[in-house]
Amino acid sequence: MIKLRSFQPNDVLLLVKYLNNLQVTHFLSSKIPSPYTEEDARWWIEKGCILSNAWAIELDGQCVGCIGAMKGEFEYSKSAEIGYWLAQEYWGQGVVTTALALLIAQLQATEVVRLHAVVFENNLRSAKVLEKNGFLKEGCLHKAIYKNDRFYNALIYGKVV
Repeated sequence: MIKLRSFQPNDVLLLVKYLNNLQVTHFLSSKIPSPYTEEDARWWIEKGCILSNAWAIELDGQCVGCIGAMKGEFEYSKSAEIGYWLAQEYWGQGVVTTALALLIAQLQATEVVRLHAVVFENNLRSAKVLEKNGFLKEGCLHKAIYKNDRFYNALIYGKVV
């Protein structure tokens, strides 16, 4: 069973394991430290996930990833940016698709009316998760992402909830 929950202190070692896998972090923000340490994981659990409005994705009682919705400010206060990642051993099982549907259901009880996500153009799995949850591709920002000495196009997906 998949559910969203707060991160817990016993998630530290799993976060370190998952976020030191280059396959998992390849399409994630460079703001995630590399290497990812136990200290980084403790900070995330105690502060970072709260600041980012992020939740642990739990599958059968174990943290397997993360999903969040960062609410905008000022004129963007009714919008939120969606982000997520999943441990590699759970890819292709519909876990994030289900987790995103759960997050959208939670957000429908808030004042958020628009969701958006930015996806590296080559991240076809992430784009498919969004499309399965009713997001539409709204545009492409050419060479908008620079990571690991390389440019990537950024695909913008949106959904009104």
